[in-house]
Amino acid sequence: MIERIKRALAECSIAMWRINDTREETAELFFVKKQLDTRRFKDVRKYEVTIFRDVEGEKPGRGFTSLTLLESMGDQEIKDQLADAYYAAQFAANPTYDLADPVQAPIVEKTDILAKSPLAESAGKAAQAIFAPDVHQDAFLNSAEVFVVHRAQRILSSGGTDVAYTDAKLEGEFVVQCLEPEDVEIHNAFSYDSLDTQALSQKVEEALTFVRDRAHAQRVLKSGKYDVVLSGNAVVTVLSYYRDRAAAQMIYPKYSTWQVGQAVQGENLAGAKLDLDLCATAPYSEEGIPMADLPLLRAGELKTIHGGNRFCRYLGVKPTGQYRKLRCLNAGLPFQELKAEPCLWAVTFSDFQMDAMSGHFGGEIRLAYLIEEGKITPVTGGSINGSLFDAQAQLAFSNERYEAANYSGPYGLRLKDVNVAGVGD
Repeated sequence: MIERIKRALAECSIAMWRINDTREETAELFFVKKQLDTRRFKDVRKYEVTIFRDVEGEKPGRGFTSLTLLESMGDQEIKDQLADAYYAAQFAANPTYDLADPVQAPIVEKTDILAKSPLAESAGKAAQAIFAPDVHQDAFLNSAEVFVVHRAQRILSSGGTDVAYTDAKLEGEFVVQCLEPEDVEIHNAFSYDSLDTQALSQKVEEALTFVRDRAHAQRVLKSGKYDVVLSGNAVVTVLSYYRDRAAAQMIYPKYSTWQVGQAVQGENLAGAKLDLDLCATAPYSEEGIPMADLPLLRAGELKTIHGGNRFCRYLGVKPTGQYRKLRCLNAGLPFQELKAEPCLWAVTFSDFQMDAMSGHFGGEIRLAYLIEEGKITPVTGGSINGSLFDAQAQLAFSNERYEAANYSGPYGLRLKDVNVAGVGD
């Protein structure tokens, strides 16, 4: 198929191109309570072709467009689609930039248990980990979905790039439910780049505790400023602000004014000084740029601007590829001590978001624990609307760690004086 595409590109006189050849083998398990309802296996191969075209004129530019080709297509259909894409590329011209540097290397194969074990075996182990904590009478798993993916990626370009790698991931979701005194369900998603069955079981056990407490939660939260403790995925969401603001595609159009060497966390920090890493989840970006772990922040100071080839070229920095995973090196107190002083520990939201443009974070509270004067009260309702600009000078982390496909770092984060809209005023 690669040779068919190359031949069609030559026949269309397309000189600049990139081919991403992707094969994904997937095992999918769907459970209703503990009963396996559906099992599916997929084997999908697709070829994403990106075409570049130089545009002449008063302001010369370089446009590009992408399309997906399948092996079932005939030669003429492939040629027609490439010709159409080449025609369209002239209408999406950007300032001219050099394409990604060519790279040639042997295939990089992932060799851990998740990558090397049969799909069905890994899916079965993940399912066992999910249902192992489901032993309670008052809270239970309503449903679950498990996906194990083996991926083979090859990247070729007209400039001479030819690299390949294999990868694997475990992801899915589950719903926990408690019927009394109120019928409540909480949806949970998970994603790991290894077969971390212990972390998965712990996540389910925690979710069962949360849904039980949500069923008993009171609508008594008052509006005001609280020290807010976040945990798990909410911590990941907040810290993603620093990854996103340091991206070349944010800095080039001046949505972000960050520069390497800048104290982006602010001055006179009373809390933790952030030490963050960008973690490579694949050996190459989709453009074929070699990727490796890089320091993002050290003591709150920006060390790296990261991003795809085009925006990095515009900024005059080395293209790194776009990073999705963060590692937070900070630590602090045991989690029980982190939330020992009066605070609002918010654990589940309807939709928790972090706005990298404004620095605001928040969401509607489904379950939180109001901790005051040694008393812990499960509460529901209300919302959090905080500003990281205001809170980042006094961050405090837990010692306990949390692992996910896009994060490795402290489980808990404490933020001071966050605005909370209550329901019990």
